[in-house]
Amino acid sequence: MFMGEFNNKLDTKGRMIVPSKFRDDLSEQFVITRGLDKCLFGYTHEEWSRIEEKMKSLPLTKRDARKFMRLFFSGATVVEVDKQGRINIPQNLRTYAGLSKDCTIIGVSSRIEIWDSEEWSDFYSDSEENFEDIAEDLIDFDL
Repeated sequence: MFMGEFNNKLDTKGRMIVPSKFRDDLSEQFVITRGLDKCLFGYTHEEWSRIEEKMKSLPLTKRDARKFMRLFFSGATVVEVDKQGRINIPQNLRTYAGLSKDCTIIGVSSRIEIWDSEEWSDFYSDSEENFEDIAEDLIDFDL
């Protein structure tokens, strides 16, 4: 399980250090792709396989399902953790998530998310104000 929040820098070549707390679970290689809310999602190969199986059940006759699958899978790439604990994030994904120099990496249960730190700060501030309302809406899920 991934949890926590870490700040790191993106170098000029698009490399970023993966927090050591996450590296053991992610292994030497893992999958990153376009996420929601203008961030990147990172998955272990095992979790990626589970998601892929679920996506196969989406109806091809639904336009939104086709669009989502195209965007989600076309952005996916396997990244390799180097000896310094860094991954190289492709330019198309850096552009999508608006990653500049300062990045925030968070653990969200079965995945990690990579955010531009300013975007994360804005998202967090907006969401924090509504945290109780969000929790109340989710109470039906026995949380």
